[in-house]
Amino acid sequence: MASAPSKLYSDDVSLVVVLLDTNPFFWSSSSLSFSQFLTHVLAFLNAILTLNQLNQVVVIATGYNSCDYVYDSSSTGNQSVGNGRMPSLCATLLQNLEEFMNKDEQLGKQEPEGRIACSLLSGSLSMALCYIQRVFRSGLLHPQPRILCLQGSPDGPEQYVAIMNAIFSAQRSM
Repeated sequence: MASAPSKLYSDDVSLVVVLLDTNPFFWSSSSLSFSQFLTHVLAFLNAILTLNQLNQVVVIATGYNSCDYVYDSSSTGNQSVGNGRMPSLCATLLQNLEEFMNKDEQLGKQEPEGRIACSLLSGSLSMALCYIQRVFRSGLLHPQPRILCLQGSPDGPEQYVAIMNAIFSAQRSM
């Protein structure tokens, strides 16, 4: 009698979703430059991927006007040939991040003056939670999900309800 395939749960396999604040209003006033910050983030992501070959990393850029996926280690387009994943991580992430920041800047030119300079944390948090649910529903391997929010921008009071809704829905779904 053949047994049904069971889902593999492992504490050793991680899915790390990083919400990366790219808000230029924060980085222009910070003592740490954005390039130094990115160097530290890339070292952290490389370490996560090095710990276990099954680990997954997803980076969501959070800007002033938009948020978007800028890196997904499970995507077939992000696998480098012969050299492992590390060179691909740096090159792909930096290229996609530059494109995102240019797009976010263009969207910012269309915004009215006087808007509070906060990042769209609620949108990127919702994207991260949706991605985690998609991974859980799609495969046999269920990695331990983690969300790392690297935000330095001031809190936006207009996002409070959306952030709390995302947190409550995440609690219900787990």
